[in-house]
Amino acid sequence: MTALGFEEDLVDLAPPAEEEQDAGQFWKDFIRDTAPEYRKSTADQLETVTKPIWDALIDGVKYCEPRLKEIVERVRPDVIVEDNVITFPALLTAGRPFVRIVSCNPLEVRGENVAPVFSGLPADDRSGWEDFRAEYDRTHRELWTSFNEWVVAQGAAPLPDLDFIHEGDLNLYVFPEVLDYTDARPLGDTWHRLDSSVRETDEDFTLPEPLASREGALVYFSLGSLGSADVALMQRVIDVLGTTPYRFIVSKGPLHEEIKLAENMWGAEFLPQTTILPLVDLVITHGGNNTTTEALHFGKPMIVLPLFWDQYDNAQRVDELGYGVRLAPYTFTDEELTGALDRLLGDTALRERLAAAGEEIRRRDGLRRAADLIERAGA
Repeated sequence: MTALGFEEDLVDLAPPAEEEQDAGQFWKDFIRDTAPEYRKSTADQLETVTKPIWDALIDGVKYCEPRLKEIVERVRPDVIVEDNVITFPALLTAGRPFVRIVSCNPLEVRGENVAPVFSGLPADDRSGWEDFRAEYDRTHRELWTSFNEWVVAQGAAPLPDLDFIHEGDLNLYVFPEVLDYTDARPLGDTWHRLDSSVRETDEDFTLPEPLASREGALVYFSLGSLGSADVALMQRVIDVLGTTPYRFIVSKGPLHEEIKLAENMWGAEFLPQTTILPLVDLVITHGGNNTTTEALHFGKPMIVLPLFWDQYDNAQRVDELGYGVRLAPYTFTDEELTGALDRLLGDTALRERLAAAGEEIRRRDGLRRAADLIERAGA
């Protein structure tokens, strides 16, 4: 950040670890403990995945509150911007314009006529909505009440019911209009959509041999840092993809040395995603909001294998609007995955529709729109 002209203050969200842990072992232990939870339904995950994430986030907020107050008092900013899912009271009580950025699926902003966040439930079938909302209330009410009381004690306003973050004076959310929910859940005048927010700092990418000299459609496969650490899941997908006539670029993640690629693949631990996506014909993803919006930014169809949090909402939205296919990551059949590949890659009309959508998303230039809005808020 310093190289880009920013003054940077790092803020710890927890005390330093007593012993430094090997990164590879950390991911093995993490996946051993959490991967079984990703096999559960979204309703069951509320207690065993979603709530523990909120618990950890709240611990971090409380730990760093004094440090944030010190930074705000020293810097005296003209505007404060937060890109997170949880409130930090020090940022709200500073007496400065506060900008909230929503970079997860915008169902985070609730509404009566949209499916509940984290549910992955369809927009056109409300039969499961109320049961999911009731389970969210049951699993989160006590935690939210305790956090809300602490937030108020720090001098901030009460939180909206069962929300863990306040609205800002200005609110920005990153989601393409072609996927958005504003027809069913309109937003107020302080809300502004950014159709994409694609970084321009990734290094250039040249398709390596032997992929460059092979024939066949080119596919990018990434399950993010958490999903790619599940070596068994990665290998299952890779083994199926290896039977197809297509070419694959694989983001192998933190346990890259344990993942064996087929002959029609090339991969590495880290990849410059935003310079790879323009080259490919399709994206296989876990459905994180970054990859989902970046794929649409470049007009690419998706196969989505959601694991937790808002990934289910993105997967459902892509599928129900016809921009890709949602598959269950641990129970898909070989035929489901290869069939989705064949169908999406062979759908010329969809490819043309996505190309036009991507061109319009890029024209709207979410990066510079966000910068202009933030500068205006701080003027």
